[in-house]
Amino acid sequence: MNITEIKPNPEFEAEIVAAGGEDVKMCFQCGTCTASCPSGRRTSYRVRKLMRMAQLGLKDQIVNSEELWECSTCYTCVERCPRSVPIVDVVIALRNIAVAEGHIYDNHKKTAASFYKTGHTVGINDKIKALRSSMGLPEIPPTVLSNKKAMEDVDKILKATGFNKIVE
Repeated sequence: MNITEIKPNPEFEAEIVAAGGEDVKMCFQCGTCTASCPSGRRTSYRVRKLMRMAQLGLKDQIVNSEELWECSTCYTCVERCPRSVPIVDVVIALRNIAVAEGHIYDNHKKTAASFYKTGHTVGINDKIKALRSSMGLPEIPPTVLSNKKAMEDVDKILKATGFNKIVE
């Protein structure tokens, strides 16, 4: 991609703020976040770069970026930021924007579908049921899986928030 293909979106900051990343402009690019990021040590993830792209309004580059999904949300960057920028909130806001526009990995979509269907991100299969039983636990944990009312409440929340749009 050459520099003339990059098109900043000046309205993107307002979109980030509306999605929960209101402090994105507080970052002054010191690099402490990237230097302390455990994900950055093992991947191409550079949180400082992502923050700068957000500040510059490079929406298309962000929502199509693999780096957006490499943050493990461990909060190390937030703990070490000299300006107390809630960086993970910004990353989550950016992810929410990307997902709202249909940018989501298949594995994330499968996890979302499982959560939408069962209230759990990881299903309880026969092997897990047998293991739980062998440990003297009920086969089905005391969660929404065994509580119809709780699952109905989760369904209401998921429908009210539009979560079903992620899995459809």
